[in-house]
Amino acid sequence: MPHNLLMIEDDARLAQMVSEYLGQSGLHVAHCGDGQGGLARLTGPDAAELPDLVILDLMLPDMDGLEICRRIRALPAPASQVPVLMLTAKGDPMDRVIGLEIGADDYLPKPFEPRELLARIRAILRRRETGVQPAAQTLRFGSLEIDRDARTVTVNGQLADLTSYQFDLLVTIAERAGRVLTRDQIMEAVRGRELEAFDRSIDVHMGRIRAAIEADPKNPRRILTVRGVGYVFAKQQD
Repeated sequence: MPHNLLMIEDDARLAQMVSEYLGQSGLHVAHCGDGQGGLARLTGPDAAELPDLVILDLMLPDMDGLEICRRIRALPAPASQVPVLMLTAKGDPMDRVIGLEIGADDYLPKPFEPRELLARIRAILRRRETGVQPAAQTLRFGSLEIDRDARTVTVNGQLADLTSYQFDLLVTIAERAGRVLTRDQIMEAVRGRELEAFDRSIDVHMGRIRAAIEADPKNPRRILTVRGVGYVFAKQQD
C-alpha cells in the first residue's frame, strides 16, 4: 500500500521536483503552499485520511513552520501523532534544536539531496510501522505504562504526548531498563538515521520524553543521564 505524504512548502518548483522523485519510489505527495492550507488537511473534512508523514518547510509566507508544528502536536490524536520532517534553509543549529523540541521527528537542511530526503522519510516510516517487537505488549513501571501495540504511553492513567520517534526512543531504553546505552546504541536500536555531527537531536528528544513522563523533568527519576556516556532507564517503580 503506497504511503501518502503532505508537503507544506511555498516553493512550487521544489514541491513538484520532490513529488516526482518520491513518486518514483511509490510515495504519493499532496502539496500545500501555505501553513493554513496544510493545517486544514489535518483538521478539515480531509482529516479522515491523514497523511503518513508531513514534510514541513520552516519558512512559509503566512505562518512560521515552527508554529505549524506546535499546532499539529496540539491537535487531538491521531492527527497529533503524524510524523513531521522539517525542512530548514537556515544554518543555525538552534533552529533545528527548536524544531525537535516542539515535536518534529527529524530535520533536513536546504539544499538537500533528494536521495537523503527519501532515506529519512523511509527511516521515519519504518520506525512508525515496525519498531522493536518484544514478547510483552505492555511495559509497566509503576504509574508508567508503555503499550507497544497501541503506541501509547500513560502516566497515572493520563496519556503522555510523544511523537512517533520519541515513542520508539522510550521503548528502546525502557526495555533495556538498568542498562547504560550510548547515543550510538540508542539510534542504532531504533533503526533511524546514522549518527551525524549534529547529535544533539537525541538529547533534545530525551528532554521532551522527560517532560512528558517525569513528575519533575529537571530532576528525573526514570531517564537518567550518564555523563560522557549516554542514558539509562531506571528500574524503580515509583
